[in-house]
Amino acid sequence: MQQSPLDPDFVQNPYQAYDVMREQGPLFRWDDYGFLCSAQFETVNAVLRDRRFASELPADLAPPVPDHLRVWHSFESRSILAIEPPDHTRIRALLTRAFTSRRINAMAAEVQALAHSLVDAFPAGRVDLLPAFAEVIPITVICRLLGVPTDMAAQLLAWSHDMVAIYQARRDRALEDRCEAATIAFMAYIRSFVAQRRKTPGEDLISELIAARDQGEKLTEEELITTCILLLNAGHEATVHAIANGVKTLIETGTRFGDDDKSNLAIIEETIRFDPPLHMFTRYALEPLTLHGHAFERGEQIGLLLAAANRDPARFANPDRFDPTRNNAHQLAFGAGLHFCIGAPLARMEMLNAMPILFDRIPDLALAEPPVYADRYHFHGLTHLHCTIP
Repeated sequence: MQQSPLDPDFVQNPYQAYDVMREQGPLFRWDDYGFLCSAQFETVNAVLRDRRFASELPADLAPPVPDHLRVWHSFESRSILAIEPPDHTRIRALLTRAFTSRRINAMAAEVQALAHSLVDAFPAGRVDLLPAFAEVIPITVICRLLGVPTDMAAQLLAWSHDMVAIYQARRDRALEDRCEAATIAFMAYIRSFVAQRRKTPGEDLISELIAARDQGEKLTEEELITTCILLLNAGHEATVHAIANGVKTLIETGTRFGDDDKSNLAIIEETIRFDPPLHMFTRYALEPLTLHGHAFERGEQIGLLLAAANRDPARFANPDRFDPTRNNAHQLAFGAGLHFCIGAPLARMEMLNAMPILFDRIPDLALAEPPVYADRYHFHGLTHLHCTIP
């Protein structure tokens, strides 16, 4: 199948193309990428959980690292998003112990207070909710959780945007150069901050990771720096778009929150299934294997279309209908298997404690103009979310 990920119509609404892709069977070749993909829930879910596939190409098959991306590749090679067991198991175990539900839930009141203060600051008549609401909450929360000064939020956002842009379909040399520069600057900042926190530890996640590293729990200094940056990047980048896409969906469908957290969480879960912020993960075969009649060679890549899987009628009845009462168990917006998003509970907590306040404070919130999605596939997020405030 041919479908440019840069095509403006596809960027604004990829779901019609996903329907066609899904009809090709469990696997189809996406010619624009040059590898097999799946848009079906059963296959996407199975491959995400299949330990014969990994998120990084086997080292002996990897192409030479270009000089202008040497620092970024070094960073990427230590990321828990890329590494496999036993290193993945070791680092994720440390994060799981520090990234507890108790710590996350304890921030609910802070998120509520922040949401109220942001609504209070909205200008009269019209507001772009992307920078005024959706961007502020995740970066503030992850900074507070990690212990990084919130007055660094704007700079952290800029570095993060430049780093994750390298995963976009429109990647070019200028974008790669910005990514490398951002990685160098971000690592230098976190290295200095870790040195400061080592002298004066606080009650934050970075201090706990420093303590684990210094107590000999097999976390190297470079892994510590990389993990801190990864948490800052992953802790807000997708959540920004999950909030904005969700607000857009609720306005368009006329859905409103109630007073019950369980029902409100079901609404949030459905927004994430319906229009998720990440649309593709890729995996590489670690060994020769056969899947749905195709003989994968070792190192062969496969694209897993999360958003298409979340609209698969074989898994979700009437998948193009927004329905908070449906059973969303195992929807794939956060991935599945070994690399399931460790920050999923944090994202859900932020959305549950911020979005209902927005609609409670402004019950007649409406779109001021049609929202436009940014040309950043496989990310799926808005360029703006202009709304009117009665």
